[in-house]
Amino acid sequence: MEQEKLFNKGFISITLINFVVYLVYYLLIVIIAVIAQSELHATLGQAGLASGIYIIGTLLARLFIGKKLEVMGRKSVLRYGALFYLATTVAYLYMPIIPMLYLVRLLNGFAYGALSTATNAIVTAYIPKSRYGEGINYYGLSTSLAAAIGPLIGLLLLNLTNFRFIVIFSIVLVLLTTIACFAFPVKNIVLTKENREAINKWTFDSFIEKKVIFIAFVAFLMGLSYSSVLAFLSSYVKVIHLVEISSLFFVVYALVITVTRPLSGKIFDSLGEKFVMYPSYLFLTAGLILLSITDSSWMLLLSGGLIGLGYGTFMSNGQAVALKQVVSNHRIGVALSTYFIGLDLGLGVGPFVLGELRSLFSFQEVYLIAAVLPIVCLVLYMISRRKGNNATAAIK
Repeated sequence: MEQEKLFNKGFISITLINFVVYLVYYLLIVIIAVIAQSELHATLGQAGLASGIYIIGTLLARLFIGKKLEVMGRKSVLRYGALFYLATTVAYLYMPIIPMLYLVRLLNGFAYGALSTATNAIVTAYIPKSRYGEGINYYGLSTSLAAAIGPLIGLLLLNLTNFRFIVIFSIVLVLLTTIACFAFPVKNIVLTKENREAINKWTFDSFIEKKVIFIAFVAFLMGLSYSSVLAFLSSYVKVIHLVEISSLFFVVYALVITVTRPLSGKIFDSLGEKFVMYPSYLFLTAGLILLSITDSSWMLLLSGGLIGLGYGTFMSNGQAVALKQVVSNHRIGVALSTYFIGLDLGLGVGPFVLGELRSLFSFQEVYLIAAVLPIVCLVLYMISRRKGNNATAAIK
């Protein structure tokens, strides 16, 4: 049946748009601290803030746009969000002083948060209900691949070119995405009077979907754990003398999730979420433990594969879990923004929290500490499922 077809034109188009949006985000985030220090003579603390303030902008967008998405209209948020993303990317060419860098990063983070909130909601309209897990996993592949390819391109361009070239390259990518956003046909959700009034209220429920808070908290812990890789890998490989092979870490990460993502989506739909979620916690822990004891190339690359199986698998399946909790279409935007607030907050706070621990412990010990967090997630998830099963049994 046509309505059961997953790889329709709309699904493929919004997935490609989402890929570029995230690619530019990851491309810039790995080089901005270096640029802040070399171009604007920022201190290490100022450079760290330049990276972190982006997340503040993203979180503000998640809260506000997640709440207002259906009122403002998915089409308008997608198109004007893309224009704002383009304008704030161009602004990277004009940053003479540190405060201006902070402002550009804050606004660019807001634009990214608004645009990605729109794409995350829009894609749900093109996925058949019976194939939600599979569809979200394929869509999530665009995010995970961007998380692997973006840093690789950013570091490669940083070594071969300069910041101005990187910004112009990013502008071209965002410009093409903006054109695609205006060409892409988007259907807005038709709201009832009651739904519109509920959304316009300034209450906790209008910003946060309570049903998604638990998986959002788990996402926060998983993001916190994975941030140890984003924040310290480039420094860690120097300590263990594996700089030459380190660029392949994210290549292996990307290859593993590309191969396994379709299977994990089918397992999610046919066997249930626990058969995907539990392994994701264990694989991330195993990958971080292996990373902490790595002393050879094959161990480093194997840890990249395990971390891909762990964090890469969790990202999209956690999103699918969040969507399962939503009954009304008009709450999809709020639910997804709640989930990604947890994930983004973990990635944003992680470098600061783990950075403080780095002053007390070695890199190896920090990775072992980070490896404990997915186990905490596993235990919390197990307790949550038992409570849910008990509640269902009591109702019966």
